[in-house]
Amino acid sequence: MKIAEVIVDITNSQVDKIFDYYIPEWGQVGQRVLVPFGKLVIQGFVIKIKDNSNYDASKLKSVISSVDEFPVILPEQIELMSFMIKKYHLRYVDVLRLFIPSELRSDKVKPLVEFLVKLCDGADLKQYKLSLRKNAKNQLALCDYLEKEKLYQKSMLAKQFSNLAISKLESDGIIEVFEEEKLRTPNFNIVKPIAHTHTKLQKRAIDEILNCNDTYLLFGVTGSGKTEVYMSVIENIIAKNKTALMLVPEISLTPQVLSQFKARFGEEVAIIHSGLSAGERFDEWRRILFNKVKIVVGARSAIFAPIQNLGIIIIDEEHETSYISESNPRYNAFDVAEFRKNYNNCSLVLASATPDIASFKNASENKYKLIELPERVNGKPMPKIQIVDMLSEIRNGNTGIFSSTFLYELDKCIKEKHQAMIFINRRGFSSFMRCQDCGYIAKCDDCDVSLVYHKYEDKLKCHYCGKRYKALTKCPECGSSTIRNGAVGTEQVVSKLKELYPNVKILRMDNDTTRTKNAYQKILSEFGMSKPGILVGTQMIAKGHDFSDVTFVGIVDADQSLYHSDYRSTEKTFELITQMAGRAGRDESEGKVILQTYVPRHYAYRFIANYDYKGFFDKELNLRKVTQFPPFTTIIRLLFNADVDEIVRETTKMCYTEIKELKNNYPKDFVYLDVMKSPIGKIKNKIRYQILMRITHDNENELISQIYNICDKYMNSKVSVFVEINPQNLS
Repeated sequence: MKIAEVIVDITNSQVDKIFDYYIPEWGQVGQRVLVPFGKLVIQGFVIKIKDNSNYDASKLKSVISSVDEFPVILPEQIELMSFMIKKYHLRYVDVLRLFIPSELRSDKVKPLVEFLVKLCDGADLKQYKLSLRKNAKNQLALCDYLEKEKLYQKSMLAKQFSNLAISKLESDGIIEVFEEEKLRTPNFNIVKPIAHTHTKLQKRAIDEILNCNDTYLLFGVTGSGKTEVYMSVIENIIAKNKTALMLVPEISLTPQVLSQFKARFGEEVAIIHSGLSAGERFDEWRRILFNKVKIVVGARSAIFAPIQNLGIIIIDEEHETSYISESNPRYNAFDVAEFRKNYNNCSLVLASATPDIASFKNASENKYKLIELPERVNGKPMPKIQIVDMLSEIRNGNTGIFSSTFLYELDKCIKEKHQAMIFINRRGFSSFMRCQDCGYIAKCDDCDVSLVYHKYEDKLKCHYCGKRYKALTKCPECGSSTIRNGAVGTEQVVSKLKELYPNVKILRMDNDTTRTKNAYQKILSEFGMSKPGILVGTQMIAKGHDFSDVTFVGIVDADQSLYHSDYRSTEKTFELITQMAGRAGRDESEGKVILQTYVPRHYAYRFIANYDYKGFFDKELNLRKVTQFPPFTTIIRLLFNADVDEIVRETTKMCYTEIKELKNNYPKDFVYLDVMKSPIGKIKNKIRYQILMRITHDNENELISQIYNICDKYMNSKVSVFVEINPQNLS
């Protein structure tokens, strides 16, 4: 009997290893199986089948049965598992769980089966009706009805004619009742396919990508037709009997992109993202696994889709941080994409109007092939960006949210019955509530953060743990009723706009308004039909959306992301505002962008106003080189969490002592090392400390491996330790 190497489906570091079991002839690599484990019978994954075991053969147990008749994990994914375990120091089971829907693992979702009815071959309805009694009214009526169509839903017939009538006709050999699987397909807006004539630059980009298998950086301004390049390349790829995988950063973009892809490619497209229902996600995954589709479109998790024979991988808006998982299991979708590119010997296209600094550096050093689309497809200029000094507005007596220039341009847009998009990257009504007399600020009991006021619900909410509190009417410290609101959020912007334009459709798009299924699609569809109309939103409205009638973009507070305690804050500000500006003037009408700031002379705004990415890149790269930040070094953060401050503090201290010894052994490799309490010292009642370091690339892999080993020593039931490589959020 053959031997199977099995990973048991238990989240426990003590049992996260490979176990050998005897397996019958039916066993296949990638199958889920039931195995005896101690006194339990649990699920496991077969990752290899071999002839011999290194363990005592008499002590080996046998696989009990298969859970599925087919493998649920592909050979490519098993190799990817090994790659991710080595690179990210992950557990086997955590990686394997990324490859299959949680609904399949729990067996909570099954294929949706529909019972159908059809006439049996050779059935003579007229003759059969003559044989029925005159009082068999349901059976007679059913016979008359069956003459209309060839196929019926049994449930529909049962409602009209009764199950008894159906059973009678079935037993008499007149009809056949059979099962057929019904796929749960995600809803999306149907759009008509658009015939495109490629510009010279688009054609050159398409030809270059199809020319050879490589990694490309497609650097194209907003509105330059990058999506058409993707679809044309994919069209060529699937004509060669290959498949395609495309990632988009936001769930909000997926329905819009899918609509375009469905219009072009029909049922050959599957969608994968967290906004699907359990049944939809299960069915889409099975369509991919069984090779029923040629194209997969989805958010970050789609990088693990079981699509085979890949001809191309495309990552749209490649600068987005959402492609990096910041919770367990931690991974970077770019690394996974690079692995799949090499495994399938296919092309990888990274695309953005504002590429990540590291990506553009790679392109400038010829590690990636750079393809540029510097013009919009319609030949129109980029919308003009006007910078407004809000300090000057205050000096002139305007203490409101909007500057006079902002209101003038918005009013012009509305009067001309166009559309406007207003960007404020902060949800809620205000960022905090504070007592004006004693300075008390309402904070979450479980997290070390201020509570955000949501006026619509009249609640204070924690944006980290979700806990809710009553809004302040008086100060709990001094009893004063003089309560002041903090910085403006989306709710307050909408409230002010409704006062100014009571008859205009004003929609809000943020995490609060998009919690329900298909909410993204509903809001975007409603906005598309509103002329004039205003869409207020956070960063989820800043990219990918293409509305031809948007002529005004207003950026309420451009400085919000500028002064975050992050070396990338200026880069992120440049990206966000440039992307947001690109929503305006995408058709015949000229676009206008008003950018409100309290620091109009900041160098970032000079580059933003001129859409000068390359100038910004040169400036930013030079700053990173001088200060020795990525991409010239790698940041490593060790994050410690525990219920008790003393325990986590002591654990952090002991770990730091070992890291310092490591630094002494590699003095030239450590640019920076320090230990501290995390900027947000408590989340969900967990006390947080961190060790921060920056290391050079010379011995990076060796150092990271040793750091993982040090951290493993301090991980226990009381303290959790996470190693983060170039974390996207240092708070």
